[in-house]
Amino acid sequence: MFVIGSGGKHLEGELRELGGEIIEVELRKFPDGEKYVRVLGSGNEATVVSSTFAPQDEKIVELLLIGDALRERGFKKLRAVVPYFAYSRQDRVTKEGEPVSVRAIMKALGIYYDELYIFDLHNPETLKYFPGKGVNVSPARVIADYFREKLGDGIVLAPDKGAHERARAVAQELGLEYSHFEKKRVSPTEVEMRPVDIDVRGKNVLIVDDIISTGGTMVKASEILRKLGAGKIFVGVTHGVFAEGAIERVSKAVDELAVTNTIPTPVSKISIVPEILRL
Repeated sequence: MFVIGSGGKHLEGELRELGGEIIEVELRKFPDGEKYVRVLGSGNEATVVSSTFAPQDEKIVELLLIGDALRERGFKKLRAVVPYFAYSRQDRVTKEGEPVSVRAIMKALGIYYDELYIFDLHNPETLKYFPGKGVNVSPARVIADYFREKLGDGIVLAPDKGAHERARAVAQELGLEYSHFEKKRVSPTEVEMRPVDIDVRGKNVLIVDDIISTGGTMVKASEILRKLGAGKIFVGVTHGVFAEGAIERVSKAVDELAVTNTIPTPVSKISIVPEILRL
């Protein structure tokens, strides 16, 4: 049975259509802005689905309140599916006095939830901070399925070495070659990017990554691929955390931009709901 938080409302319709049983929950705010939560069903196990996109803090507090409400109703086992996990990029201390923010959030969720499922976590190693069972869910299958016919006998690329494994996962689903861009500083103000050990001439290319914000890297990568003679260029990313104007900039630079619906955006064309139902 599923409980849908405010960060999962955009997924609820498809969850219902595909047979997911939904427990109704009342979510509203008091006049002073505090959250009010009331679970309207009962049971033994429940899966709470809610992304934590902006306003992030509000959605995190709501997840805690839903967990407490479900425990109060007598639910014995709780799973949290958080498609986009806020604070995931704050995974280390860079200046004295800072928190490890992702650790703080995971430990707090661990008070109520036995299992935590996150799509394409920025650093999967941070799941060690969750006290229970933590799972990094790959969106490779749904991204590959979306681009399969469009890409044809193409190539999958990561924008940098850090995303190489994401490119590998999507490429394996498609049975295609994969590689990543290598960045090399050629002057104090100029960085050169080039695909490593792979020829893109005449090939369609799919660039994959976990998060897209300003889109600058994707625009730069597409410009390089055009110069190298690539065919059509596609961008497929898990989380569309778009800065203002980013969608327009990237869309002009490539043949198609598509992200999953972990966060609702105008280009959230790839659904993760089938993967949620497989968990």
